[in-house]
Amino acid sequence: MDEQAVLEAVEYAYRKGFGSVVLQSGEQQSHEFTQNIEALLKKIMALTNNEIGITLSLGEQNEDTYKRWRDAGAKRYLLRIETSNRALYEKLHPQNKIHNYDTRLKCLETLRKLNFQVGTGVMIGLPFQTLEHLAEDLHFFQDMDVDMVGMGPYIEHADTPLYSIVGVGSTHPQRGGQTPPLQIENRFDLTVKMIALLRIQMPTINIAATTAMHTLVEGGREKAIEIGANVIMPNLTPIKYRENYFLYDGKTVVKDTFDDVVNDLEARLAHVGAEIGYNLQGDSLHFKTKSV
Repeated sequence: MDEQAVLEAVEYAYRKGFGSVVLQSGEQQSHEFTQNIEALLKKIMALTNNEIGITLSLGEQNEDTYKRWRDAGAKRYLLRIETSNRALYEKLHPQNKIHNYDTRLKCLETLRKLNFQVGTGVMIGLPFQTLEHLAEDLHFFQDMDVDMVGMGPYIEHADTPLYSIVGVGSTHPQRGGQTPPLQIENRFDLTVKMIALLRIQMPTINIAATTAMHTLVEGGREKAIEIGANVIMPNLTPIKYRENYFLYDGKTVVKDTFDDVVNDLEARLAHVGAEIGYNLQGDSLHFKTKSV
């Protein structure tokens, strides 16, 4: 998206009473990228009279970059660990070590140091993942004292290396043999259980109902809200950009207008006894308690 398209989407969100927006991109590390995001943040704050909350999800950066973005107006940062188990993390990432587990952890610690509301998360049903790994993930969130968590089911894409792996998504390893893949519906059920457990474990953090849940099961996001999630993220990306963004097979490209998206969301939430907190930034209560 170009800058004007971003600003138009933000202005719409602001006029509609959305208390916060998320800016997400592929990971880039350059002086130009840092400057562009910094300038965009300042324009967003000016456009919204410094009233809208901004969450960034822009990958691993150095401390100076994070600080510049924090000073420019960003309040929250989402950097998913994807799996907290070092061995599994290294197994799933490129052999050239473009992404390093220790670097990922350091970034999360730096974000905390700079007083961001820190968010992370994992995928559920990954190849080679076990129930023990998922239990470790729950402990990881607590040990890292995170303020936000976004976790959802792993959905494979046919054009990725993981797609062809035998036992994709298995959470029931058997000694000495291969394991059957975890079926899609089981990944959804396991995600719901993870959300419920995390809500009991960390009652005041923000937990997102992810789009992937809705992709797997109609009404999946609302189910997540019922079980313990409290954040939902309607997609305000212009349609012409959405059509080129397929993270996984089956990802729905919604071609409704922004107003249609919001009206549909209100109706879906009302069905499960929830409503949108208009004009509220939705800061993590967990973070607020630590900041007092």
